[in-house]
Amino acid sequence: MSNRRNFLQAMSSLPLVGGLFAKEALAGKPAGPARDFFKELGIRPFINAAGTYTTLTASLMHPEVMEAINYASKSFVSLTDLHDAAGKRIAQLIGCEGAMITSGAAAALTAGTAACVAGKNPEWIKRIPDLAGTGMKNEVIVQKAHRNGYDHAVRNCGIKLIEVETADEIERAINEKTAMLFFFNDADPRGKVKIEQFVAIANKHKIPCLNDAAADVPPSEHLSRYTKMGFDLVAFSGGKGMRGPQSAGLLLGRKELIEAARMNSSPNSDSIGRGMKVNKEELLGMMVAVEVYLKRDSAAEWKEWERRAKLLCDTASKNSAIRTEVFVPPIANHVPTVRLKWEKAVLNLTADEVRRQMREGTPSIEIAPGSSPADAATQEFSIGIWQLQPGEVDVVARRLREVLVK
Repeated sequence: MSNRRNFLQAMSSLPLVGGLFAKEALAGKPAGPARDFFKELGIRPFINAAGTYTTLTASLMHPEVMEAINYASKSFVSLTDLHDAAGKRIAQLIGCEGAMITSGAAAALTAGTAACVAGKNPEWIKRIPDLAGTGMKNEVIVQKAHRNGYDHAVRNCGIKLIEVETADEIERAINEKTAMLFFFNDADPRGKVKIEQFVAIANKHKIPCLNDAAADVPPSEHLSRYTKMGFDLVAFSGGKGMRGPQSAGLLLGRKELIEAARMNSSPNSDSIGRGMKVNKEELLGMMVAVEVYLKRDSAAEWKEWERRAKLLCDTASKNSAIRTEVFVPPIANHVPTVRLKWEKAVLNLTADEVRRQMREGTPSIEIAPGSSPADAATQEFSIGIWQLQPGEVDVVARRLREVLVK
């Protein structure tokens, strides 16, 4: 007790100490130059003339999204309550029964599949991906043409993918083990069973149907199109066209399935989605990204994209060997994209060499991956213009002129 009394007496004899420390804390350190973290780490930023590719860090977040993230970083809240509230707000904005923010579109696929396999059964939730002897349905039907590198997120749940090609084969494959029908939206042109027929078959048999529509905005109407069409669950990426956090996504659909998906996900322990955590900053940031995306002037946005595409085509066309075109993919990444082609016999230059020069120049510029092989007679590559920031299209045009024209 005496030690405590002596300490308090000593402190009371120093009335200015607390005030001095408080003033210093309020004033903070003198503002210095902002740290260049990428330079410190030896990372070179680039102009994104490619698109929303994950390896190229997708899109840049809206300032409003960053404001929401910073706001959320300063308080503690119930993560479950925030999940509930943000999901409810997004469902209202989009016009669907339920919505859930996930850690990317892949996590949405896993959570959606788990909801169809285990539902809200606590014991089954704990058992995924070990489905043997549980009574859980363990088959998911998918068109052979719809198999892709992302369906691992579906297979995570321990299910067996049953490949089919025709509507008759889908009908014959459906049985008491069928947990879900899976559709990869970008593959619709390649599959024999088109989207309306596929979902109609699922609805007829009352089997949940999940649509992977990760890169299918714009247009914004797609956010509600597929649930209105009859899909029970739809997965979207949050960090592409919507410009939310790159590690966020959306799972939209029937209310009871969204509730089941939540139970199969973080922060619930002993669930397949426990490691697919979404923090409070991402939850709020993704919600605001949806708000901003639905309010944007899409007509003005499209007009600007067309202007950029024309500028790049006009620049490249100054070399008479270059053929230019502007194309819009029918489904995923549905935005104007510039394609340049030439015959190597006329212009002794490869697409890979163009990519190298664009990347290694100043500033560094990344163009869309997937160029033609170096030994191909016809060389081609594409330029994505929708992730360019104000003024950057002029820089890309200048570099194209240096590489292709001069």
